[in-house]
Amino acid sequence: MNSPKILDGKSVAAAVLDECRAETAELLAKGIQPGLAVVLVGADPASQVYVGSKARTCAELGFHSVKIELSAETTQDELLQVVRDLNADPKVHGILVQFPLPKHINEEAIIRGLDSRKDVDGFHPENVAKLVLEDPTGFVPCTPAGCMKLLEISGIETSGAEAVVLGRSMLVGKSVASLLVSKNSNATVTIAHSRSKDLPAICRRADILIAAVGRPEMVKADWVKPGAVVIDVGINRVEDSTKKSGFRLTGDVAYAEVAPLCSAITPVPGGVGPMTIAMLMKNTLQAARQIGA
Repeated sequence: MNSPKILDGKSVAAAVLDECRAETAELLAKGIQPGLAVVLVGADPASQVYVGSKARTCAELGFHSVKIELSAETTQDELLQVVRDLNADPKVHGILVQFPLPKHINEEAIIRGLDSRKDVDGFHPENVAKLVLEDPTGFVPCTPAGCMKLLEISGIETSGAEAVVLGRSMLVGKSVASLLVSKNSNATVTIAHSRSKDLPAICRRADILIAAVGRPEMVKADWVKPGAVVIDVGINRVEDSTKKSGFRLTGDVAYAEVAPLCSAITPVPGGVGPMTIAMLMKNTLQAARQIGA
């Protein structure tokens, strides 16, 4: 049985945050304190955990941090006004509206309402265009950026590799596919999804397989080519009576059966997750540099 290289997101994220501390000190010396505002609508437990983690990381780095918590009954117009106020706030360089939003709010309208220069999530149409155009002044969505950083720091060669991205959301799938096919990475990329014919056969072609479908342990051993690198973006709660919480966290990959086949694989939790927050901090620093005081 093969012992794969475990791609430890915690240690890589810690290294990225060390870089962020140095960059923050440089900006503070110029009189610029990076500022991040996070907006949470409603009381989704997972979102509350994410927002709490982001606020703590901001505090550790010395950022100006704003956390705005709104009730689930907040109207779309009220949320847009909050966004407009943050757009106009010179102390705020980055704005993150935590998704998902309540069903009565149109997420696309909120994204379009953001100042694209402060859209550190990278979802505004201007930043999506900059991603495709490989314009470095845009913001790359944090989870795809984290996947690519993991590959880079772990010394995994993307040039000439056949990559398969399982999932086509803008949040991960389409964005990470654009990064993989870019002139920096030079991979050959296939995007697969629920309507693709013979998903296991497509995935078996991959030198690098990125799973981002949100279905627990969907990727089985017979989906993976021996020696492949597997990046598991999924994080799913599965009922487990043996756990005190009543559930366990699992990815989109059946880790126990897939890992022995791989040359490298991310664990869940502790793989891509920590990278997402680290790359959000990097994006906020980029916004602070580009906007200035």
